[in-house]
Amino acid sequence: MKNNFITIFFVFFFSGAIGQSDIISLGNLPAELPESSGLILIGDKVITHNDSGDAPVLYELDTTSLQVTRTVEIQNESQIDWEDIAQDDNYIYIGDFGNNNGDRRDLAILRVLKSEFLSSTTVNADRIDFAYEDQEIFLTSEQTDWDAEALTVQNDSLLILTKQWVNNGTVAYKLPKTPGQYLAKRKDSYDVNGLVTGADFNAATNELYLSAYTTFLTPFFVKIEEVQTDTIFNGAKAKTSLDIGFAQVESIVNFTNNKFYVSSETFNRTSPNINSPAQLYYFTLDTEFNEEEEENEETPELPEDQQEALLLFKEFGSNQLNFQLNTSEPIFGLAIYNISGQRVWYRPLEFMPQESVDISTLSPSIYFLSFSLKDGFLSKPFVKN
Repeated sequence: MKNNFITIFFVFFFSGAIGQSDIISLGNLPAELPESSGLILIGDKVITHNDSGDAPVLYELDTTSLQVTRTVEIQNESQIDWEDIAQDDNYIYIGDFGNNNGDRRDLAILRVLKSEFLSSTTVNADRIDFAYEDQEIFLTSEQTDWDAEALTVQNDSLLILTKQWVNNGTVAYKLPKTPGQYLAKRKDSYDVNGLVTGADFNAATNELYLSAYTTFLTPFFVKIEEVQTDTIFNGAKAKTSLDIGFAQVESIVNFTNNKFYVSSETFNRTSPNINSPAQLYYFTLDTEFNEEEEENEETPELPEDQQEALLLFKEFGSNQLNFQLNTSEPIFGLAIYNISGQRVWYRPLEFMPQESVDISTLSPSIYFLSFSLKDGFLSKPFVKN
């Protein structure tokens, strides 16, 4: 399988943010997994699942070849809207709580004995049925704050994080790990300014990790420190953008030493033309937190025949869009177009910036950075938040 590498050529460190480096697309996920929506790691294998429209199946993936090495079917359950997966020493937990319209009354977490999962290709699951203790209205709506796509284990409890389509925040709810019927207890909330899609808790460091994306489909990562039993989000929080272009990032798993896997699902849109295949990514985090900017650090460049012709990268929340152009063709100018195809900014060659463009005057939307070449154009989309 052909690997696509996306290189971060410089990273800023500052208070309230974290440095993310060497984010790599390991490749497209196999055809059986167009909507990978949860990740755990058992041994050297990634375990994932689709979110809906599939049989109730867990897929075991080799992280090198990205091939399915084994499937395990849950015989006594169906798949309504599986959105995340978590584990502890003894069990695997599957969150069947996708609730796009806010009207589901059959929310559940499925519990599978890990020893049975490892030894058989068919298993049965116990049910942990629940409702949110503070949800009183179950009207069908296209925009709801009662959707959820993130599940993790926090010590003796299950932690659900909602995906708020209206408020662009998340609420943390807790449940017992044992089968039964429960009211999920509201514990804390966080104005994350995005849509949370995955979670993983590191008990050793007492840190919570979130995958998310903005309403403009720009993926980002959040680390929350000093997570307490009832105050999930009171600790230091830090964000960093995941510079992989437009991608519907759906899940995250931390495995060691600030290393993570993230998966995305297939996303296609015709206007503007966005085609983002389901992929598995790998990235690491730098652990230093500093008040001041550090000196830029260049990473070794790939051979020219392996480089993308145009790379875009931007610090989360910054108004500087940085670019790396890898072409020997003559360049005549640089422009920005909106999603309607109208040119909103232009610089001829003699006034063209060399490394970055100030996008502070642009309104929040999707745009295209476009270089005028001798034989056409070289363009790539970006988002102004």
